Amino acid sequence: MKSNTNHIVIMAGGIGSRFWPMSTPERPKQFIDVLGCGRTLIQLTADRFKGVCPPEHIWVVTSKSFASLVREQLPEIPKENILLEPCMRNTAPCIAYVAWKIAMRYPKANLVVTPADHVVMDTVVYCAA
Repeated sequence: MKSNTNHIVIMAGGIGSRFWPMSTPERPKQFIDVLGCGRTLIQLTADRFKGVCPPEHIWVVTSKSFASLVREQLPEIPKENILLEPCMRNTAPCIAYVAWKIAMRYPKANLVVTPADHVVMDTVVYCAA
């Protein structure tokens, strides 16, 4: 895949209910430094793809209630690339929504969709795949 057509979609709308009490409805696990490394899970996810595409090709899908957390933790992501789900409907509608939004601007885009709250230890191997 050519890097100018790659687009990363970070899904960050979950409420992290299974990670309570560390994760709360106001600050779910994707916005917490659960590894104690100084970076939150969503920041680690964005970091993972820095060599794959430029920041303007990174998209975050989240809910309205988490928009300010995304902007605070990922200031390099353009504001127009932070998409707010009209309502929470799980993974498939989230992907359909962002795929449609990206296709309107970049019809030849290659999408890589990833959750914001996964831990990947070997990022070199992960991104090579």
